[in-house]
Amino acid sequence: MFSNIFTYKLLINGKVQGVGFRYWFNNNANSLNLTGYVKNLLNFNQVEAIIQGDIKSIKKMIEICKKGNSSSKIINIKIDVIKNNIIYEKFNIVK
Repeated sequence: MFSNIFTYKLLINGKVQGVGFRYWFNNNANSLNLTGYVKNLLNFNQVEAIIQGDIKSIKKMIEICKKGNSSSKIINIKIDVIKNNIIYEKFNIVK
């Protein structure tokens, strides 16, 4: 049923907190019909995102993410495929 749905975890490092990055990420994820979440981590230079959807949209989101928004500076993105049975209903910003 969900064989075309993939889930990826992104750890985004750089200037990504206090620059509107999560809201920018949320808007892009929604425009690509992705589900999951984005949240700040305790390390002020790191954001975690779970993105779920078709592989084409996920790859597009990763490419967009490499550039970041106008106020961010992306240094590195660690990308992992997640294998679980969690289905996200929508995309959220986690506080």
